[in-house]
Amino acid sequence: MRARAALVAGLILAGCASAPQPVAPGMPLEPDSLPPLHSGLSPASLPGWDREDHLAAVEAWAETCHVARNPAYSAACQAARVQPPGDETAARRFLEAWFVVERGDEEGLLTAYFAPEYAARLYRTAEFSAPVLARPLDLVSDGTTVQQRLGEGRLVPYPARADIDETDAAPIAWMRPEELFFLQIQGSGYLTFEDGTTRRAAFAAHNGRPFVGIARPMVDRGLLTENGTSGDAIRAWLAGHRGAEAIGVMNLNPRYVFFRLEADDGRGPLGAAGVPLIAGRSIAVDPSQWSYGDLIWIDAPRGNLVGADRGYNGLVVALDTGGAIRGPVRADFYVGRGTEAGRQAGRVRHPLRMWRLVPRS
Repeated sequence: MRARAALVAGLILAGCASAPQPVAPGMPLEPDSLPPLHSGLSPASLPGWDREDHLAAVEAWAETCHVARNPAYSAACQAARVQPPGDETAARRFLEAWFVVERGDEEGLLTAYFAPEYAARLYRTAEFSAPVLARPLDLVSDGTTVQQRLGEGRLVPYPARADIDETDAAPIAWMRPEELFFLQIQGSGYLTFEDGTTRRAAFAAHNGRPFVGIARPMVDRGLLTENGTSGDAIRAWLAGHRGAEAIGVMNLNPRYVFFRLEADDGRGPLGAAGVPLIAGRSIAVDPSQWSYGDLIWIDAPRGNLVGADRGYNGLVVALDTGGAIRGPVRADFYVGRGTEAGRQAGRVRHPLRMWRLVPRS
């Protein structure tokens, strides 16, 4: 989904005290009611902590913490859900009282993604010439990733993007080729049809091929400049070279994504954790390094792409993953839905540090 090199780094585990007890609904949470902190860093030591919207962070985590695989989060999750509504001070006190920080000083990479909104048609036209395909019937799963095809009585690799015969399946919609390509990179999005109806294009499967980013090859071929590889720049080039030239570039990425159409309920798309993503509070991570439901502080104050006009700093929840998200200091930040979110996401390639907030134990 997001093509960047994974960076290898380590997180230093800080020792902690004994676990806090569950809090009954309506019971006030006082820091001195918890065991003393013998070791480990306080969240108050995190860069930018004083500027954080702690209330929004607690609300986002309380909405999604039930997916946490680490049982140590259970009591903290319960406590988050009974915090006084609208009380920023209480939210900050909750975070500082219940959590300590596992610190990661190594630098990695932050990118961003979004839920795109694109025009679509139910029929093919000269402009809307790329079919949105449902999951093929001959695509089978090994339980973790869709990667093989049944052929001649044996399992063989499913075809790469360039070799998928789009005439073998009935399209569920038609899109502009470069926009379908970006929809496949993001993994899901929203389609608006001529009558004004909107449907969610939800991820159904992929062909099991590795994701290969096209930004570096485009730079190497002189199609884009070194720091001019934002999403907007890539999409504009593909749109301006529609046809064989753009297809040849898109085929450098062998991964192909299939979709299903669902009702648009106004919520964010589902992440790999199975809950809707919350704009500005959700990230995709490497699930071999992090667990879904982890509460994480990210610090990415500067970017290096042309047009990068802001940094990213705050509490987020690990709720998703992606084919290019590999390594312990690697995250993809979900910025939201629509054109402006896409513009923002395309400008994010920031050096990153990450800290996990863990309940005292």
